[in-house]
Amino acid sequence: MKKILCFGDSNTYGYVPGSGMRYSSDSRWPTILQVLLKDEFLIIEEGCNNRTCFNDNPDGDIYTGYKILPKLLSNDVDCVILAIGVNDLQKFYRPSDIEIASGIENLVAIVRRICPVTKIIIASPSNMTLDVLKSNFSLMFDELSVKQSEKMSELYRIIADKCGCYFIDLNKIAKVSELDGLHYSKDSHIKIAYALKEIIDKIFEH
Repeated sequence: MKKILCFGDSNTYGYVPGSGMRYSSDSRWPTILQVLLKDEFLIIEEGCNNRTCFNDNPDGDIYTGYKILPKLLSNDVDCVILAIGVNDLQKFYRPSDIEIASGIENLVAIVRRICPVTKIIIASPSNMTLDVLKSNFSLMFDELSVKQSEKMSELYRIIADKCGCYFIDLNKIAKVSELDGLHYSKDSHIKIAYALKEIIDKIFEH
């Protein structure tokens, strides 16, 4: 059985826009992906609300991507999906384009150091929308955050090409909910799961 680590933030965890609850296991993209891939694969869910990719999160190591990722890797992980980065766009971090790109590249380096032969899929987040400014997250994100999110797919694609990783642009697959401009609806989780299955099938085709 091949193991796939789904590493990310609240959209991997399954945050429900509007309510703040967590989607049930039949509505989150990692667990939907598990059903689609059947018994040949084991999906390991490692999403966390408010997790950053490269900025030191004041809430601690579990919320700081580059610090917690090494603790979640093992030599028997066959594939890692990196779906993270939006929380680094919070206005009190204010990263540059170079910092965003180098942040995801560092996660790739961490995986390669610990699991040299593991396949890596970089999933660039869907663009935030201005609806976030009318949500409970308005104190965390601003208009510049939204504009920066629109650059992430290209920045992540460049790093994926540079590092020889697989790449998926989630913004082309699913849009964020109008309820908060940040998180996915159930339908979006389904679309993401099916899109990732196609990539995984190609990676591990017999």
